Amino acid sequence: MLYLYNTLTRKKEEFKPIKNNIVTMYHCGPTVYWTQHIGNLRGTFCSDLIVKTLKYNNYKVKLARNYTDVGHLVSDEDYGEDKMENASKRENISPDKIASKYIKAFEDDIKALNIENATYRPRASKYIKEMIKMVQILIKKEYAYSTDLAIYFDTTKLNNYNKLSRQKIEENISGTGKGEVEDKNKKNQADFVLWFFKAGKHKNAIQYWKSPFYSKLVKNGEGFPGWHMECSAMIKKLLGKTIDIHMGGIEHIPVHHTNEIAQSESANGVKFVNYWIHNEHLLVNNEKMSKSTGTSYALSEIKDKGFNPLSLRYFFLQANYRSKQNFTFEALKSSEIGLNNIYSQIQLLDKKIGKINKEFKKKFALAINDDFNSPKALSILQELLKSNLQNPDKLATAYDFDKVLGLNFKNIKVEKQIVPDNIKQLAEKRSKARENKNWTESDKLRDEINRLGYEIEDTGNSYNLKKK
Repeated sequence: MLYLYNTLTRKKEEFKPIKNNIVTMYHCGPTVYWTQHIGNLRGTFCSDLIVKTLKYNNYKVKLARNYTDVGHLVSDEDYGEDKMENASKRENISPDKIASKYIKAFEDDIKALNIENATYRPRASKYIKEMIKMVQILIKKEYAYSTDLAIYFDTTKLNNYNKLSRQKIEENISGTGKGEVEDKNKKNQADFVLWFFKAGKHKNAIQYWKSPFYSKLVKNGEGFPGWHMECSAMIKKLLGKTIDIHMGGIEHIPVHHTNEIAQSESANGVKFVNYWIHNEHLLVNNEKMSKSTGTSYALSEIKDKGFNPLSLRYFFLQANYRSKQNFTFEALKSSEIGLNNIYSQIQLLDKKIGKINKEFKKKFALAINDDFNSPKALSILQELLKSNLQNPDKLATAYDFDKVLGLNFKNIKVEKQIVPDNIKQLAEKRSKARENKNWTESDKLRDEINRLGYEIEDTGNSYNLKKK
């Protein structure tokens, strides 16, 4: 049985799909206006871990991961400039070309991290018709109202609008909502945009479409969809009115996902999502990633420093998806050493593949099926590699685990180095000095090894030698 933590109920639940062997899943994908940093990639990795675990449990997964190429403003709420339009002005190319450029960059990155592509990869701008239709339904059912600047969802129509975030709503019936100071006709602070008209601060919008909606300020209802509406419309079109799993970062809980639930359930008249899953943030030096401080690292920067991208995947595996994880290059270096140790152990096994060991498979399944506990799953792998199983069976079982871990055990590429005997002897002497806690002698021997052109890296009770 597979258990997962459902943000909606705030408890761990047994997973029961709508259809026996099929899982419908939606993951909030990137806004493709810039190269995604490794924090974004961690979220995509978490989604991949869940997909691989579902497949390990013999489910067929229909995953939709969208590309937002319109309507996402610089704030996750309904104010500020459009991110795609800003990028278009910055690079002096069309929003469509901006999207194509950064979609390719993203897909190259996830391929390097051994993350599977989604079943569906919709670009929001290709689903405008579906979004307009959903807005029309909400207007007809009186969940929405129009001003000259936008069409809003009326949150006062719902008794449980904040059932996902469980936050209190501060209503502002008489005037403007947060960030919407220019629209005096917005009724309530929590009301959110379904459709922006090409008016007011958006009168010079680059991306806009005709619509059947009325505004005194624009012809033909010209405008563009609200960010939240995009996901609801694409989910309905590609996966259905009710889906099994919806995933995204925890930052989406109070606004984006709350609004998705409100508009989808109001329009469709049925439950939107059965299981909500949210991953925590990746920090850098215990701080939030920031472009201004130079800590918003891209995968290209990781590779430029000589790291194998799968070392980053191995780093991600060492923390539960619901836990914050702190990135440092020292931690990544340790992860690379750890991954190479695993690779070395697997390379020493016979090439002959035996049978998957049932006991170890059961242990691994119990770990990964307990809310995708990847740290525990890694510990089972280590236990397997140290066990007394026959090498062919050990190899077959490691390959089986890798269906979830995604560390590419079948295609290991580790350069074999021949370390001279004198270097090995110095390393052994240093190891004994460390055992005897003779740190002065240990440091002296390390310096001698370095002088002779080699680096020694400590790994618990052992060590690795590497030519500089």
